[in-house]
This record gives sequence, C-alpha cells and structure tokens, in this order.
Amino acid sequence: MPTTDPALTVLASGWGALSLLHGKIEAHIERALQSGHDLSVREYALLDVLSRQHDGPGGHLQMRQVADAVVLSQSATTRLVSRLEDRGILSRYLCPTDRRGIYTDVTDTGLDLLQEARPTNDTALREALDQAAANPELTSLVKAVKAVKSPAPNH
Repeated sequence: MPTTDPALTVLASGWGALSLLHGKIEAHIERALQSGHDLSVREYALLDVLSRQHDGPGGHLQMRQVADAVVLSQSATTRLVSRLEDRGILSRYLCPTDRRGIYTDVTDTGLDLLQEARPTNDTALREALDQAAANPELTSLVKAVKAVKSPAPNH
C-alpha cells in the first residue's frame, strides 16, 4: 500500500479549504447580486473589468485578456458579452486602428447598473468573509484575504 506524503496531504487540505471559501463567497455574492440587480457574479466581474478600460495606449483589453480577468474561457466570455450586449449593458465596435480588433465597452446603462451593484457586491463580500471567519478551517484564509492590499493604480 503506497504511503501518502504528509506535505501533499497538507497541501490538499489547504486547497480544499480555499476552494470551500471561494465557493461560499461566490454563492453569497451571487444571491445578493441576482436578487438586487439581476446580475450574476460573472456578469458583475465582466462589467467591473471593462469599466476600468480607457482610451489611451493599451487601454482596451483584448477578449483573451478579459477572459483571463474574469476566469472564463474565451468562448464563454464571448457568450457573456453577447448576452450583456443584448441587454444594452455593453456595446462592441471595431478598433479604429486595426479593423480586425473588436472593442467592448460598458454603456451608460451598464455603468449605472455597476454603480448600483457595487455596494451590494462589497457588502455581500464582507458578509461572506465574516461568516467564513467563524469556521476554524477558514479563519486563516479569511485573514489572508483581508490582509491583501489594493494594487497601486497604473498611471
């Protein structure tokens, strides 16, 4: 019978705890965003990422970059963009310097929705972290999440 390396068991336990924390947070935020704004967590994340674009050099993201930022495949991201475009929340247009490129921007309606949903997202995140902190298996992970500092703005 093969023996299991104790270090791998610890890593697997840590990964399991991280996965559990992520699932709890995502489910809590999903419920809050759906009930308050008819948005999924992925839709909110997409709007948030796209709202941070600008018209300067490198200011628009390619679909691959957007997909990486929202942790979806490119095809799933394209379908998500299409659904939000159908709702009038996003718009697409050809890149003025490279006709093969397509930019995706958040419409004014989408920006309004994002502004309304941001406090709901933030509150739900805090609530989910507070609830998870009560679980001894998750306490150290919650502390680590709360200790992460915001990145310096790119200017």
